[in-house]
Amino acid sequence: MFGLGGQELVLILLIVLLLFGAQKLPELAKGLGKGMKEFKRAQNEIEEEFNKSMDDNPKKEKATTASKS
Repeated sequence: MFGLGGQELVLILLIVLLLFGAQKLPELAKGLGKGMKEFKRAQNEIEEEFNKSMDDNPKKEKATTASKS
């Protein structure tokens, strides 16, 4: 994960604990989780919209070709 080992992750967690305190950590984790969830939801929506437009595109081309014949 990002080229970090176990010792580096523990050190980062200790620094975060010192900076924000034990009281704020659950709030920070909750906010981070919500942000990641929202990002994934938006990413999925964009992907679905892209796939839908790609699926509709050949149908439009076939309809245009058929009407020209």
